[in-house]
Amino acid sequence: MENSSFDIVVVGGGHAGAEASAASANLGAKTLLVTMNVDTICQMSCNPAMGGVAKGQIVREIDALGGYSGIVTDSSMIQFRMLNLSKGPAMWSPRAQCDKMQFSLNWRHVLENIPNLSIWQDEVVGLLIKEGVVCGVKTRLGLDINARAVILTNGTFLNGSIFIGQGSWDGGRIGERSSVGLSDFLRDYGFSVERLKTGTPVRIDGRTINFEKLTVQPGDDHPQSFSFLEGKRLESQRSCYLAYTNEHTHQILRTGFDRSPLYTGIIQGHGPRYCPSIEDKIVRFAGKDKHQLFVEPEGWNTNSYYLNGFSSSLPLDVQLQALHSIQGFEHAQIIKPGYAIEYDFFPPMQLKYTLETKQIDNLYFAGQINGTTGYEEAACQGLMAGINAALKLKGKSPFILNRTQAYIGVLIDDLITKGVDEPYRMFTSRAEYRILLRQDNADIRLTPLSHAIGLASDERMKRVGEKSQYSAQLVREIQDTPVLPSEANALLESLNTPSIQQRVKLVNLLLRPEITLDNLLTISPHLKAVVDAIPTYLKEMVANDAEIFLKYQRYIEKEKDVADRILKFEDILLPANFDYFSITSLSYEAREKLSKQQPHTLGQASRISGVSPADISVLLIYLQHAN
Repeated sequence: MENSSFDIVVVGGGHAGAEASAASANLGAKTLLVTMNVDTICQMSCNPAMGGVAKGQIVREIDALGGYSGIVTDSSMIQFRMLNLSKGPAMWSPRAQCDKMQFSLNWRHVLENIPNLSIWQDEVVGLLIKEGVVCGVKTRLGLDINARAVILTNGTFLNGSIFIGQGSWDGGRIGERSSVGLSDFLRDYGFSVERLKTGTPVRIDGRTINFEKLTVQPGDDHPQSFSFLEGKRLESQRSCYLAYTNEHTHQILRTGFDRSPLYTGIIQGHGPRYCPSIEDKIVRFAGKDKHQLFVEPEGWNTNSYYLNGFSSSLPLDVQLQALHSIQGFEHAQIIKPGYAIEYDFFPPMQLKYTLETKQIDNLYFAGQINGTTGYEEAACQGLMAGINAALKLKGKSPFILNRTQAYIGVLIDDLITKGVDEPYRMFTSRAEYRILLRQDNADIRLTPLSHAIGLASDERMKRVGEKSQYSAQLVREIQDTPVLPSEANALLESLNTPSIQQRVKLVNLLLRPEITLDNLLTISPHLKAVVDAIPTYLKEMVANDAEIFLKYQRYIEKEKDVADRILKFEDILLPANFDYFSITSLSYEAREKLSKQQPHTLGQASRISGVSPADISVLLIYLQHAN
């Protein structure tokens, strides 16, 4: 290993590291993944699930680009649900409960079978840097490993500290030591290093839970898959359950506040606002007398359950007493306690859009060290860092997704433009163009782009072409096929929607909110024959794609027009290392913010807090005169 030389070294074997190393290796770069423990690759440190609101869209995008998170999820899932079906399709979000042990094993199997990819168990404690360019890593075992680029994906392990009550110790996860040395090394090179906090709840022995007192939450009747590639569908599922805290639970939790690291000032880092600990919830939402909890199985062959919503760093006796006050958990036994973890991260405004650092060439950051939270947010950053590192070494143009193309583009733009003051979590509300960025069309949006750079396979591209072709044909048939009153009115009356008095096109009926494509198939033999002719592996996706397009066509086209106008700013480049203080007509705040951040485009500048539309107009006039 010491005498080996690699194109790219990826540091960290979590979700970001796995996607980064897979992408770089698949693009032809000789890649080494260095992880502190090869037996915990892609371990689900927190809840045993992938996807969810906005996160499911990210997993679909990773898959469309040729990543593996969707494929591994499909092979590991024990339940599937499509969330938000009562809302519009922009909000539909796939979520899969996973067998956490199988998930890790499946990821390891994927990585061990990728050509150009090697794995090494060790700890990186420093970097080899020459004239401002990274050229390798230093490890705890005393090795100097040469590389042309390095991607850091250290997660919560950088100077990680674990807290339970008034006790604390070093660790990146409970039972695993933290990584020491790398943060200080990078701080000495001028990087800003700050602290964040996250946490996790108790794991419970399912044999001690009274499920009869809980509300069952089964999976979908017809579970889907995450990957756009054809795979085996889930035939049996494990149920999740709903439980609730009560006022007595809250009273017990309050008794531990004087020993809480969160409220005694021991923990300094900011925690996730949108996934707070249970003690934080009862303080912030003092008027609520109960909070919903999700009881999630951690696998097929384990009795361990994850109590989602009960994250805590309170003393063990308080955690147990509060747990026993919840209906259904009166005699519950804890397998693993809840705890908080505080760790170093690097404020992401120090990065370029490619996730390469501004201070050191060919050094990339991805995942929680950029201030994000969640497997999905980490994985997509790893994928993009791996792609861009490999492309740069080949002398090719960077691969950058903008806010109109992908949730991944929204996430990266938010990170490097706005920065973070708490762990960043993706939501549909963060995406201005979410009607365009639906989970169902991620392959149409992104696979052609990835195929063009050599990552997405020919098989993926072929399926996208077929899906587009059959969808367009189905749309035309729905738009052109007529239906008579005698054929449609019985159905319309049964659905409590007005009958028709003359022949109309099927599309006129489909535009009614009560009518679905499945309804139309019952009254139009011709349309049914068209759908039946679609290959089985594409039928569900094509039908869904066509129905969404026709029902929401006006909204989709309107949003696309807005996005196209905004994109004009993204094409206007700003000078590198420009002296914004020389433009005195800019507001002083704008000059400060622009000088510090040095945005790449006028579009990025417009999204910086403190830069007003008037400032953007001044910049636009300046650029026109300069050219």
